[in-house]
Amino acid sequence: MTTSPTTDLDDPTALRHGLADQLAAAGHIRTPAVDHALRTVPRHAFAPEVPLHTAYADDIVATRHSDDGTVTSSISAPWLQADMLEAARIQPGHRVLEIGSGGYNAALIAELAGPNGQVTTLDIDPAVTDRATRFLRQTGYDQVRVVTADAEHLPAGVVPDGGFDAIVVTVDTWDLPWIDALAEGGRLVAPLRLHGYHWAIGFTKDKGALHSDEPLVVCGFVAMQGDGVWNTNRRTVPGTGVHLSWEDGTPLPVDQLAPALTREPTVTRTHITVGGQEPFDTLTLHLAGALPGFCRLSVDPDADNGILNPPPRHWPGAAIVRGASLARLATERIGDGTDGKGLYEFVVHGHGTQGHLAAQEMAEQVEHWHRNHRSARCPLITARPAAGCAPAGTDHEPHVFAKKHTRITVDWPIVPGSAALLTDSGSCGAG
Repeated sequence: MTTSPTTDLDDPTALRHGLADQLAAAGHIRTPAVDHALRTVPRHAFAPEVPLHTAYADDIVATRHSDDGTVTSSISAPWLQADMLEAARIQPGHRVLEIGSGGYNAALIAELAGPNGQVTTLDIDPAVTDRATRFLRQTGYDQVRVVTADAEHLPAGVVPDGGFDAIVVTVDTWDLPWIDALAEGGRLVAPLRLHGYHWAIGFTKDKGALHSDEPLVVCGFVAMQGDGVWNTNRRTVPGTGVHLSWEDGTPLPVDQLAPALTREPTVTRTHITVGGQEPFDTLTLHLAGALPGFCRLSVDPDADNGILNPPPRHWPGAAIVRGASLARLATERIGDGTDGKGLYEFVVHGHGTQGHLAAQEMAEQVEHWHRNHRSARCPLITARPAAGCAPAGTDHEPHVFAKKHTRITVDWPIVPGSAALLTDSGSCGAG
């Protein structure tokens, strides 16, 4: 006998199994342990404010907002939780730290670590940890240790001897100050910001450094608070409503760009296309590392600036500054595509007297990405403690992101048979 849809909507067990079936079919659940955890932990018990069907939808559930309406705590989308838990490779008996609390994900981790494991969940907001403590107790997961603290400075006694076997970060983080808290061979999974682009990355600690070995997943989380908060380093071009952000890298002067943004740009065509539903996140990551002066460009939604056509709408666009000139990546629709959802060409708009040169420079990197990296496997990310690296220089180091605690390097594999060569992109030597 099949259960009616009405009954399913009122039955949390049926909804929970339905969600797990959906995640398994989509490839987000890949092991029996993660499957069991998602079928066992009552997600709705950690989100009592929303209807049952909302709690078991494959979407985030916002649980706390700031005064301006910004979400400051949430239960992440189940597909992303499953992906990150799979990447963490938590085993029975493991000691695990979760940074960014709420309760539900900690309960999932407790299922994976088992009765002999040790799970600590930490958050800076006492309202969040109070809520997590209450719901964990109500659902039978009161063995999870809940700590209220700034994750930038883990309190004494939190890190076990030898370090954690796994650390799972569920807040948007600009840096990775937890390398020393992780055991050698341990796993760290975190949504890392690189020039404002957000990637959930799974790392293994080897010889004191973190090395990625999982496909990169584009994602979004609530922002880090406390001493680890990231600085967008945003500058506004006077009188234009145009903003440029150097989240990684040194901000450049922008006042001189105002005249460049009052004239029609040059357009450099790349003849490289992308489908309307095809992601090109690795392109923007490549440009961020390859081009000195790289920044993110955004426009006030009510600004009257017809020169930036089309303006970036959903997220800041890729741009570079060259003195009084600027170039930015855009797409131009050239057809419907095979799926009817559009076919677009990458074009680069150049602004200012030298804008065409800056546009050509960016276009060459788009072509380099397309020729050598677009069809290759994901880039490899390495994080080394900054204390063990050479000081960040004033010159641009390709594909190196200098953070407060770490030096992040991105190594780009090439398509087999390509003439391009891999070069050492790190400043600390080989791992």
